[in-house]
Amino acid sequence: MFKLRLCLSCVFCLVSLAHAATPIKIGLNYPFTGEYKEEGLMQKRGALMAVAEINAAGGVRGRPLELLERDTHSDADQARMNVDALAAEGAAMLFGGASSSVAIAASEQARRHGLLYFGTLTYSNDTTGKDGHSHMFRECYSAWMAARVLGEYLKKEMPGKRYFYITADYTWGQTTEASMREFTGTTDVQEHGAVKVPFPGARYREIGAAVDAAAKSGAEVIVMVLFGEQMVQGMTLAEKQGLTQRAQIIVPNLTLSMVEQAGPFIMAGVIGAVPWAWNIPYEREYVRGKQFVEAFSREFRTRPSSSAASAYSIVYQWKEAVERAGSLSSDAVRKRLQGHRYQLLKDEQYWREFDQQNVQTVYAVKVKDRSLVMKDAYRQNFFEILHSLPGDKAAPSLAQWQEQRQRHQRPLQLE
Repeated sequence: MFKLRLCLSCVFCLVSLAHAATPIKIGLNYPFTGEYKEEGLMQKRGALMAVAEINAAGGVRGRPLELLERDTHSDADQARMNVDALAAEGAAMLFGGASSSVAIAASEQARRHGLLYFGTLTYSNDTTGKDGHSHMFRECYSAWMAARVLGEYLKKEMPGKRYFYITADYTWGQTTEASMREFTGTTDVQEHGAVKVPFPGARYREIGAAVDAAAKSGAEVIVMVLFGEQMVQGMTLAEKQGLTQRAQIIVPNLTLSMVEQAGPFIMAGVIGAVPWAWNIPYEREYVRGKQFVEAFSREFRTRPSSSAASAYSIVYQWKEAVERAGSLSSDAVRKRLQGHRYQLLKDEQYWREFDQQNVQTVYAVKVKDRSLVMKDAYRQNFFEILHSLPGDKAAPSLAQWQEQRQRHQRPLQLE
């Protein structure tokens, strides 16, 4: 009998050890083809780095993380199918983004599976606004937050200028233009004209026609609400037209990958906003941020973009919330995230309870002259910080959020 009990004890012990070693799967739903593929690649690198570090430190509650990945092709239907596939494979949480319409669609599908979805790169106000729900957390800033820091800077430094908008015609572009108009005082569409560019799949001639319209408008400030390869094409055409010399170009949401694709010569002097840039930890003395930049640079031979930083931060935030909750349950983890304050790659950030938006400092930046860019070991020292706003000042208030929800006949609490 003693031997039987001993054998059973050994079996149970082995089963427990096997369970403890079973990987916890997390799913990255991102574009590694198409117009936003460079942003997707940065997300993957940031996620891989976080997973490797966490596993080296013992994993999550004694279990290693395993990263699953799917290509959205920046297509909402494909993103939904990816969510179904990742859920079937046993993913405990999902994250990713680049196109806001795709991230919103993926998050809604994740909710049907009872999984949390973290937006890595989804700037539309709708993501945590009218389309926000209980299973969506956004780590990056919103169009509103970017426009607010830019608007405060531009109204002070370039008052009374005539604007023209070139806008990608989908939720991110539309909400970004609306926010920029509000915070720069350019709501008069007769005085401050605009043209829309199809997304996805805008043809080169369509972007060219939009740039021609901007050139003919005589505007002193051209707001190029384009992203990824569309922005690269738009800036290339603007440079050929001489617009970069005779007008101030604003690209509301800038990333390292976009500047590198277009080239620092073309992008020099462009003003935009970022939630994070690799030089910020050095200028503001954020130790963990510097460690991340140095490790990432060594591993991938490139500086990390805000997309990489977002994916990296999300994996850590989810891991720590799981440990606080003592569970992988989405409901338990969600409760441990709401209201949680932390410092990782920059100054203090927190997950706001009513909309699950990450509230953080935002920055207005200008792309440096090529001669300064080239002094960096990786030739990627792109951004000069012009202005910053604390997250609580940049983000919409509860009353403003509720007004947007009411306008679209959405409940005033996340469901």
